[in-house]
Amino acid sequence: MKQLLNWKNSPYRKPLILKGVRQVGKTWILKEFGRQFYENTAYFNFDENEEYRQFFETTKDVNRILQNLMLVSGQKILPEKTLIVFDEVQDCPNVINTMKYFCENAPEYHVTCAGSLLGIAPARPSSFPVGKVNFMQIDPMTFMEFLIANGDENLAVYLDSIETLEPIPDAFFNPLYEKLKMYYVTGGMPESVRMWTEARDVAVMQEALADIIGAYERDFAKHPGVSEFPKISMIWKSIPSQLARENKKFIYKAVKEGARAREYEDALQWLVDARLVYKIYRSSAPGLPVSAYDDLSAFKIYLVDVGILRRLAMLAPTAFGEGNRLFTEFKGALTENYVLQELATQFEVVPRYWSKSNPPYEVDFLLQRENDIFPVEVKAETNTNSRSLRKFKELYGDRVKLRIRFSLDNLKLNNDVLNIPLFMAGHTDRLIGLALER
Repeated sequence: MKQLLNWKNSPYRKPLILKGVRQVGKTWILKEFGRQFYENTAYFNFDENEEYRQFFETTKDVNRILQNLMLVSGQKILPEKTLIVFDEVQDCPNVINTMKYFCENAPEYHVTCAGSLLGIAPARPSSFPVGKVNFMQIDPMTFMEFLIANGDENLAVYLDSIETLEPIPDAFFNPLYEKLKMYYVTGGMPESVRMWTEARDVAVMQEALADIIGAYERDFAKHPGVSEFPKISMIWKSIPSQLARENKKFIYKAVKEGARAREYEDALQWLVDARLVYKIYRSSAPGLPVSAYDDLSAFKIYLVDVGILRRLAMLAPTAFGEGNRLFTEFKGALTENYVLQELATQFEVVPRYWSKSNPPYEVDFLLQRENDIFPVEVKAETNTNSRSLRKFKELYGDRVKLRIRFSLDNLKLNNDVLNIPLFMAGHTDRLIGLALER
């Protein structure tokens, strides 16, 4: 909401394209934003009303288009006072293209577009108004947002207030640890969170996640190449088994016996462009720019949301009540996925990972913060013996200002190792700042 308000008040405002996976809350946030900060919202859904598309096919004149939309819908559209929302625009290249003319000829109108699979749209450049739109990305709810939704605002406020790297009292630590288990079960998709926080009904929450996964799988059929559809589906379904292995490097043979990279890489790229998965490359060394050190043949794949991963892996929510089992279930994959999600919302550069063979060492993530790179290890339990972090420090010495470990241990800074409790992953950026000051 703050980002949307900054957009509204910016002297350089352009039409806004809101990106995000299906059912992550794009429509809701735009309507709520319009309700709070505009006189009215003019909402047009191109999936429900396909006939609206014709207004964009016959003319590029913004005033004529708006005139037609007002007449057909009975909604008034006023410069500066109305928020215009074009929804489900992913299949309407002409609507997206018209944003160029809104930007150039009618900047007084506040226009937003939403749609899933918009990451795929720039691949069809003829229809894309490059440089004429602002972008905003909406991701699943973070653990902090989950706490607020769950009525635990006091815990969220407490975490925000931490200014020293000292152990967290049990009175806060234990409930936060329990809430994190709950978040692994629900994930951050608003519908799933709502079913849990309002109804406290596990079966309904399970159903909500199954419906979301079903919606994604129906989207695979929208790939322009019909032959790619089964490949996308097979990669998607293989992700839990890819993450269940000790070495989580993505292997095409795990998708289908005898599968080769060249047959499947387009299908995988489609999932990456749709932002349904994160592709994390192996880095050969902690240098800048990080992309220069990418080993393009080695990468790991994580899902957009930890709850969706749990549901796709058919892991029953009952694991929630069984001690640490949820954190260690299929080799800590849920935990790594959760940590990546929390890091991706805080840092501009997508994390990488680092590994060495013979003997094997692996650092789960390399994180770029400003011009520093930090090795990150994710431990699903309190067993925090970090031989890979030690090896990384040994190899790269003074280039490593700080090593970071996420675990179920308490918050502490031990020489140059910062241990962050898993439930504080959303505060990583701030905690690194505190550690560097010390």
